[in-house]
Amino acid sequence: MVELWQQRRIALANGIELDVVDEGPRDAPALIFLHGFPESHRTWRHQIAHFSDRFRCIAPDQRGYRGSSKPQEVDAYTPDKLIGDIFLLAAELGVGEFTVVGHDWGGAIAWGVAITGQKGTGTGRVARCVIANAPHPAIFQNLLYTDETQRAASQYMRGFRDPANDALVREHGLGGLLMQEIEWDEPDRMEPEERARLLDEWQDRDAAFAMLNWYRASPVDILPVDAPMGLPDEWDPPALPKLKIPTLVIWGQDDRALPPANTDGLQEHVEDLTLVEVPDCGHFVPWEAPEAVNAAMEGFLARGP
Repeated sequence: MVELWQQRRIALANGIELDVVDEGPRDAPALIFLHGFPESHRTWRHQIAHFSDRFRCIAPDQRGYRGSSKPQEVDAYTPDKLIGDIFLLAAELGVGEFTVVGHDWGGAIAWGVAITGQKGTGTGRVARCVIANAPHPAIFQNLLYTDETQRAASQYMRGFRDPANDALVREHGLGGLLMQEIEWDEPDRMEPEERARLLDEWQDRDAAFAMLNWYRASPVDILPVDAPMGLPDEWDPPALPKLKIPTLVIWGQDDRALPPANTDGLQEHVEDLTLVEVPDCGHFVPWEAPEAVNAAMEGFLARGP
C-alpha cells in the first residue's frame, strides 16, 4: 500500500478550506494534482510517491470531497469557482509557477486552469499541463451531440443530476447511486484497502451531495439516448483560446465512460501536444497503469517548461 500522507488544512481567500497533501522540496518545481469523481487526492498516490523526491507535489481533496469544505448549494460548484480554488490554493502555498495535473473531473478543471492561466496570458502561472482521461471541453460537448457511443456512455450524468435519486443517496450514501447508474466501474482493479476506504467515504451524505453538485452545476448538455443526433441549431461552440503551453494527454484506451474518440482533433485546441495512449487500461489510468503514467510524465517533465 502506498503510504498515507499528512494533510494540511488550507484556508482559501474565498472562505473554502481544503485538506491538502504537500510533499517534496518546497523550492522544487510544483505539480498540482487534481483528482476526479468519486475519489480523492489518493487518485495520485503512485505519482506522488514517484515524483516527490524531485518535485513539490500538491494534491488537495477538492471542494466537496472528504474533509474539505462541502457547501450544499449547487451553484457553489460552477466551473469558475472550482478553477478559482486552484489559483487561490497556489497563492496560499506561496507557489508562483506550476504544472497542473488532472484526471476525470480534476482534468476538466485542469483544462480550465491551464487555458486561463497559461504562461503568456491570463495569470501566466501555469507552465505545463498534464491530462489523464479527461476530455477537452469543446470536444466533449460536440461528441455528446454527435457520437452515439459517448452519449450512451454519459447517461449516468443524467442520473446524477436527477433529484428523484436524492432519496436513494440519503438512504444508502453515494454508493447506492453509483450501483444504479455506473456500468464502467471495475472494483477488482483497485487495491482492496483503497476500495474499502472509498466505500467508507461514500457514506458521508454531505460529501455525496456535494460531489453530485459538480455534475448539477456543470453547463454540459447531456441529451437522452433517443434524442436526435447532430449539433443543435442554437449551439455555439465555446470560444476557448488555444492552449499553447506544453501539454501531455494520457488516455487509457479501454475507458468505457470516455472512449478514445475524445482525443480526436485535440491538435486543433492544443498547440504543443504530446498524446500517450495506454492500452488495456480503463478510466482510472493514474492507478490502473501507474508505471505507464509515471513514465509518460517523466519524459514530458524532463523537457522543462
